[in-house]
Amino acid sequence: MSEFFELAVKYLPSLFQAALQYTIPLTIMSFSLGLVFALVTALIRLSQPPKNEWAAAFLKILKGVAAFYVWTFRSTPLIVQLFIVFYGLPNAHISFFANAWISAITVFSLNTGAYASETIRAAILSVPYVQKEAGLSLGMSNWEVYLYVVLPQAARISIPPLSNSLISLLKDTSLASVITIVEMFYLSQQIAAQNYRILSMYILVAIVYAFLTSILSIGQHYLEAYTSRFAQ
Repeated sequence: MSEFFELAVKYLPSLFQAALQYTIPLTIMSFSLGLVFALVTALIRLSQPPKNEWAAAFLKILKGVAAFYVWTFRSTPLIVQLFIVFYGLPNAHISFFANAWISAITVFSLNTGAYASETIRAAILSVPYVQKEAGLSLGMSNWEVYLYVVLPQAARISIPPLSNSLISLLKDTSLASVITIVEMFYLSQQIAAQNYRILSMYILVAIVYAFLTSILSIGQHYLEAYTSRFAQ
């Protein structure tokens, strides 16, 4: 036990530093972009066909693209997506993705967006239609109804599942090690290869992950409490 405590004192600062330099920024950037992809995808899939024939045809194409995007990223493993983007695309002369950070953020954000879009779509559909009708009766446009009536309520409903997506993304960033990003799991592997304390190092990195996810869970609790006060 004393040996494990000594290892914790020696290596936990390095693991937390890796979390601050790599894991947390990767999580924040990927989740932020993922939310943008999710909201756009959800709104496209929920849009009603306009009266204009050409606009309706264009929207139909957009819906098909959005549905294919969601299907693709929900049907394939995240690690396979990372390998395709980081190793496969540069091999196909798309050198932009030879950068590990660009590849990781691209894959994590698109993957998160695919799952979160279904969460947002379900949250929007859960808002009673009578409230949309009330907004329209007050002279609001469709976009104003979505912006001021539907989306605020949908945001409150979607907080728990989106928080789960954020926590999952934080843990999934450990897969960035397979494309050479030295986040904290990769660092723990390097240290374990040097000191041969494999179990102890993996326990230490698990403790760091548990600490970070606990902070996110506490934040989720307070955010739910804050937004729920408007529903009373």
